[in-house]
Amino acid sequence: MASEDKIVLGRLLVALYKGVVYRDADEAFWSQLVGRQADIGAHAAVLGLELSLNESDGFAFLRTIPTDGDPDIPRLVPRRQLTYLVSLVLVLLRKKMLEADRGEGGQKLVVGREELVETVRVFLPAGTNDAKITDQIVAAVGKVEELGFLRRLGGNGTWEVRRVLKAFVDAQWLANFDQRLEAYRAVRKSGEAE
Repeated sequence: MASEDKIVLGRLLVALYKGVVYRDADEAFWSQLVGRQADIGAHAAVLGLELSLNESDGFAFLRTIPTDGDPDIPRLVPRRQLTYLVSLVLVLLRKKMLEADRGEGGQKLVVGREELVETVRVFLPAGTNDAKITDQIVAAVGKVEELGFLRRLGGNGTWEVRRVLKAFVDAQWLANFDQRLEAYRAVRKSGEAE
């Protein structure tokens, strides 16, 4: 491999090690990434990672190769435990994305602060302190933004929902969350009945 090829491959790998790479951020860089998929995959595999590239939605990232719970294989990318509220925001954003894809198809999904707060509030128990509940929801939305699933659009309280959400919140994840949500509702109803 020529020296210039190694430099390009190194830049691609470093960008992927840092997080998600988006086509709309740099078309030329994206073209290099698509062209070097095999090389990237070979290098990442040495570290127990695999390239996940979605050309239609324009994002790529590295994920841990499934080890079926083998404790002898260490994880380079740690798993993160999400709070109920953060999980709820992710699920609701994913469902909004599904609805948007069915309707307009392919356009960016933009959501506002008030819309998010009201969408999430429906799934929380009614409380006496609306300001506290709003602050908790806003904090959860901030965590979702920190995780890279939302991109702030200016300072006006709107976000673009990043398409990479589809790769992390898939049909199985949604089904598991729906089961947990039903169990939570059942427990809540039985507590209210007493």
